[in-house]
Amino acid sequence: MVMLRNRLPLLVTGLAGVAGYNAFNYLRHKYPGQVVGIRPHRTFRLTGPGIVSQDAEDTLGMRRVFDQFGFRTVLNAIGNCALKSCELDPAMARNVNVVSAGVIAANARRVGARVVHLSSDLVFSGTGAGNHVETDPTDPVTVYGKTMVEAEGVFFARLLDVAVLRISLPMGPSFNGHAGAIDWIQSRFRADRPATLYFDEVRCSTYCDDMNDVFERFLVNNAVGLFHCGGPRPLTLYQIAQVINRVGGYNPAMLKGCPRIEAGPMPPRAGDVSMSSAKLITELGYQPFRPWPMGDAIVPTDRDWHFHRPDDEPRSLEEIARRLYRPGDRLN
Repeated sequence: MVMLRNRLPLLVTGLAGVAGYNAFNYLRHKYPGQVVGIRPHRTFRLTGPGIVSQDAEDTLGMRRVFDQFGFRTVLNAIGNCALKSCELDPAMARNVNVVSAGVIAANARRVGARVVHLSSDLVFSGTGAGNHVETDPTDPVTVYGKTMVEAEGVFFARLLDVAVLRISLPMGPSFNGHAGAIDWIQSRFRADRPATLYFDEVRCSTYCDDMNDVFERFLVNNAVGLFHCGGPRPLTLYQIAQVINRVGGYNPAMLKGCPRIEAGPMPPRAGDVSMSSAKLITELGYQPFRPWPMGDAIVPTDRDWHFHRPDDEPRSLEEIARRLYRPGDRLN
């Protein structure tokens, strides 16, 4: 069993995002009183035990937080991934995604803390065949992706022992019911409003429960460098929405699809940014990720798949939670 006890206390950043929110709750439950999470001041509805209101780009404020708690490890999950907001305000995107990286790296180096930093598959344009490996050159098409590349560089330049994990779509609940891919798509369907997703943007989604274990292992081990952290089942955004639509029992007519070129120029969309996690698997010695979604019966086979619903197939909000958020190990 992986145990982090020798590297506590732990700081988890980026609680407003799905990956950070789920990792914080997992680690806080496992190590009560030893895990602190920070969230931006503006996210005032995100409260609870162990949560501190602190902007990560605030140099003096972060120094005080590090000194107060004496962190020995940091899981940095900060990243403003609101693509349109980043395009419209590149200065904001750089402040949140890059300046914060410099502040965290400086404090971690000052106190000798181990850092695991989460980056993104959107550092790639996806114009090729996907299945990206760590040595592939980055070529992001969005401001968000460009700032995530820059943040990676900040950590590698300032810390010798940092591990950077590039994640894809984290599949788990969000704190506000809107921040995650499942939550946003489901909120549209639940209100009987259309959701338009893309036939040719490919991601390798990963269950947050699986990622939490990987994060903990990297916080404990001494692995350094860049690792891809994507699930083994690449799907298009349209296919992901098909799964949510059918498993949730929503109106199938509310799902619309189009090629990303028809989405307009704002924000730009990436193509096939699926990633190979072979290096990560070699490092850990096993495959840590189950395919999302679990079970071949709920994997789309064509663009009308979500219209076809077997009578004995359960469909509900509870099924979304059971199958798409936190599935058991033996689902068929």
